[in-house]
Order: sequence, then structure tokens, then C-alpha cells
Amino acid sequence: MKVMKIASIVSGMVFVFYAILLLLQLWIEVVSWTVFVKLTITAGVLIVVTFGVALLYREYIEEKSMKDDKYID
Repeated sequence: MKVMKIASIVSGMVFVFYAILLLLQLWIEVVSWTVFVKLTITAGVLIVVTFGVALLYREYIEEKSMKDDKYID
């Protein structure tokens, strides 16, 4: 499904950028630790919300196609 592919790409990009930031923060303090914690929470929320919305959309589309094919009422 195209939506899941887009969600995977977005989540993957957020994850990769966060991993780079994490490594930089460990070796070179790029931002203050309070900002880093906020960025960590933000990255986690973005990943969860992106996949959550994609799953909800996929379920809606599958149910709609099953109704169209008269598998369910």
C-alpha cells in the first residue's frame, strides 16, 4: 500500500536523523541536554503518530474495499 510506504520513508528519515543527532550529542554537545530530551520525545511521537495514522488509513481502505466487493455489509 502506498500510504504504508510513505509512512515507512518518513519514519525512517526521522529515525536516521535522530540517530545522527544522538551520536553527535554523545560525542560533541550539539544542543543542551534539555533540548535534546525534547527532541527525543518529539522524534518518538512523530514516528508513532506517522505509523498510527498510516495503519488507521490502511484499515479504512481495506474495509472500504471489502464493502465494495460485498465481503462484508
